[in-house]
Amino acid sequence: MHQPQGRIQKGLHAFEVLRGAGLLSPAFLYSVARATRRHGASTAMGTAAAALARPGELAVLDETGSTTFEGLYHRMLSIAHGLRDLGVGEASKIGLLARNHRGFIEALGGATLLGADTCFLNTGFAGPQLRDVLQREGIELVLYDDEFAGIVSAAGEDIVRVRVWREHDTPDTPASHHMAGETVTSIDELVERYPATPVRRPSRPGRGTLLTSGTTGTPKGAQRSATSTDADSAIGMLDALPIRVGRRTLVSAPLFHAWGLAHMLMGTLLRSTFVLQRRFDPERILEAIQRHRVEALIVVPVMLQRILALGEDVCGKYDTRSLQVTLSSGSALPGELALHWMDTFGDNLYNFYGSTEVAQATIAGPADLRAAPGTAGRVPVGTTVRILDHEGRPLQTGKTGRIFVGNKGQFEGYTGGGHKEMVDGLMSIGDMGHFDEEGRLFVEGRDDDMIVSGGENVFPSEVEDLLSDHPDILEVSVIGVPDDEFGQRLRAFVVAREGVTLDPDALRTLVRQELARHKVPRDVIALDEIPRNPAGKVLKRVLREHPGDA
Repeated sequence: MHQPQGRIQKGLHAFEVLRGAGLLSPAFLYSVARATRRHGASTAMGTAAAALARPGELAVLDETGSTTFEGLYHRMLSIAHGLRDLGVGEASKIGLLARNHRGFIEALGGATLLGADTCFLNTGFAGPQLRDVLQREGIELVLYDDEFAGIVSAAGEDIVRVRVWREHDTPDTPASHHMAGETVTSIDELVERYPATPVRRPSRPGRGTLLTSGTTGTPKGAQRSATSTDADSAIGMLDALPIRVGRRTLVSAPLFHAWGLAHMLMGTLLRSTFVLQRRFDPERILEAIQRHRVEALIVVPVMLQRILALGEDVCGKYDTRSLQVTLSSGSALPGELALHWMDTFGDNLYNFYGSTEVAQATIAGPADLRAAPGTAGRVPVGTTVRILDHEGRPLQTGKTGRIFVGNKGQFEGYTGGGHKEMVDGLMSIGDMGHFDEEGRLFVEGRDDDMIVSGGENVFPSEVEDLLSDHPDILEVSVIGVPDDEFGQRLRAFVVAREGVTLDPDALRTLVRQELARHKVPRDVIALDEIPRNPAGKVLKRVLREHPGDA
């Protein structure tokens, strides 16, 4: 009898979570049902549902102005017809290389209406990286912003090109159906040339390929279907995060990245009004929150740092009282960053821990971040997290080991072959960490970042957290480098706040006073900036190539 009772309680809990998020209103359910019959599990389904339920409401606000749900949906339909005439169909392989603007949403919607498979390309790619990914993934057509025209053109003569963002000083190009590499058209031309009439529902939903961050090498393609989630995981997310229907949401995290993309896809279903800016600028974020009364802000941690670095005078100029929730993910929150943010903007910060491969792992809300600023949070419903030793055996609470995650949102394998390590149905996330007595997870670093210096195990993140709280330091990253005497040693890279000159000896003394002697960085190197990819993750491979001279 206990199991049925558990199911009843679970069902009641799910009902309350969905009702609280605004997902059980008759009008909402009716519009979703109609859109699903028309388009299946397409990522454009949410926009179609919003167009049916609230056609005149604002869907997107960006540098080009605003558009309604109906206008956005109609453009997706026209783009789908145009892409079909360019040879795109079910299972076609397309690439999307665009920053945060409405064209990203429109292009993706048009492609998925046809059942095409989309690879989300990193806006930080150099030409050789882009060419390698396009060849490996078998991409036939690229939708791109004007600024990337050069590297897309050089990537291959057989690639069909469709522009999704035109710079103001770039003349438009007549549309053409010629399939050679010289063909360039734009989604605006497709909208002008093709009707916004329904397209035939594909027999299978389009798949998405997310690229790993590539911070230590060549990015891999992690493939997942449009429906690679389950009810329990969705309920767990909605229960832990204050995500609601109809919010005005500023997505600053790159849309090509798993975190930004997840909120774009969720937001289309939740009838969010998206506020988008093509490039991150900390003060423009605050100005947009004030002007558009933004309720939800989606960021990666370095963006929080950059906003706070503006100082109290600048942050205080803007009215940010509309901001109800700040959702951060992509890397750990260093030091007491969470406390600094909440002291400035209120207790609205939530930290999401996961990866491209495993999806969600844990979520930390304001209360846990207040109590333990470095925590990655608690395990949500629908997910399992275990700490295992190197033989795959579970470790006790408080013991550090490898983090393994289980849920139904995991990726289906790398497109180039291979998979993450699995133990009893759980997938390695590649990090080391431990649980405390309260059930909160703490991530201590990548399992391949741990160094052994003079026989002692050291995680660079512990030193990073200490130094990041120094009032004169804007950013810090610590790595391990070879050492003839100790095997490995720590090297710290620091970025000083404007007008400050850092004293390496003073920083080493600080670490020696607070941490064990073997955790003191031998080298402290000042940089103008820490190298990061567009998703805000530190490029450790670039730091390892640094000659090491202070």
